[in-house]
This record gives sequence, structure tokens and C-alpha cells, in this order.
Amino acid sequence: MKIKYVLLIAVLFLITGCQNIRKDSIEDIVAVIGTPQKKYNAYNTGFKYYLPTGLAIDKENLYNVTLSSSKYNYYLYVDVISYNSKTPFEYEVNKDAYYSAALSSEGKAGYVEINLKENGQYLIEIMFNYAKIEVMVDYEDINLALDNAVSILRSITYNDVVIASLVSDDVLNFDDEIYDIFADVKNDSNYIEVSTEDTSKTEEDEYKDPDLIN
Repeated sequence: MKIKYVLLIAVLFLITGCQNIRKDSIEDIVAVIGTPQKKYNAYNTGFKYYLPTGLAIDKENLYNVTLSSSKYNYYLYVDVISYNSKTPFEYEVNKDAYYSAALSSEGKAGYVEINLKENGQYLIEIMFNYAKIEVMVDYEDINLALDNAVSILRSITYNDVVIASLVSDDVLNFDDEIYDIFADVKNDSNYIEVSTEDTSKTEEDEYKDPDLIN
């Protein structure tokens, strides 16, 4: 009986949280990106991050990760080359975008840009601290997807020793493409293709528990 009660409370808390997020402004959601998230449940070569509940890792290589929710795919790219060299970054606000803003906090820079695409969905591009997330969503899910992206980006922590070793040993010259988040700013993504087909997942899709991620 106690277990059922706890589960009910958890479900109600999750539903209430989602409703509150949908009511928040984009500015409010993005504002916390400069506040470090110091808990982690996902690890890769040279960096670690926090994966929000409801997201799971579908595919990953050295510095490109595909994440999924029940409806959408999120594409995470980490630019360790630019991070290691501390390449400066500047962003020019796109006045034609649905939403566009530069991000800056404690020496970390980035941007968020949201654009309506031909398929009626919105492409969210958000970059911060040498990492970038792209996701294509329906209008009503913009805030929730943006909140997930912010949670990940604010948690990314680099292992300087590992990254310096990879760069110095030339390990990064491999066949998989290294994503340059600086070169791809304000360019059409090579990873998210605009399509008129309905690629969203249904409730019948297999649920992936992020707690099972190594």
C-alpha cells in the first residue's frame, strides 16, 4: 500500500512539474544554464553529464550522442577540440528566428535559437560551454524539450587530463565525424533533416529506463 502511495505522489509531482514548465517563459528556462548541475548519471570519454528522467541514450560515439524521449530524438555534440584550445565564441542574434539569444555565464558562452521549419515543427539549437543540443519538436513541447537540453548542458563537466591526452596523442583523427559547433552556428543541421513525415514515437514504443544506463 505504501509503495502505491509513493508511486502516486511521484506521478503527480512529475505531471505538476511538466505543467509548470509549459507555463514558464523561454527566458526563465534558459536562465539557469549558468548554474552548475553537480550530479551525473551518464559518462563518456573526457566528459560526464546528467541525463534527465525520461531520456535515454540510443547511440553514442566518442563525442556525438543521440538521446531519445517518448516522442523525440535529441542530438548532443561536444567540441573537445575547441574546449581544449579555449576557442572564443560570439553569437549574433537572429532577428528572423522564433527565438534567439546569446548566452554567457562565468566565462562560458553559447546561444539558443529556435526556428519554425517546413514540417511545422520547431528546431531548437542550444549551445553552451562547448557542447550543443539539437532537437525538433512540436510547438507545445518547446519548453519541455528546452528544459531537458538546459539540464544536460549545465551539467556537462570535462576531464581536462583525458581531453589533453586525446588531443596530444592525436587520438581524435578517427573515421567518425567530429562535430564543429562553431562552424555550424546558424547553418542548417546535417544531423536533423526536415521531413513532412510523422517520425514521432507512440506510447507503444518500448520504454527505456535512464536509470539502467551505465
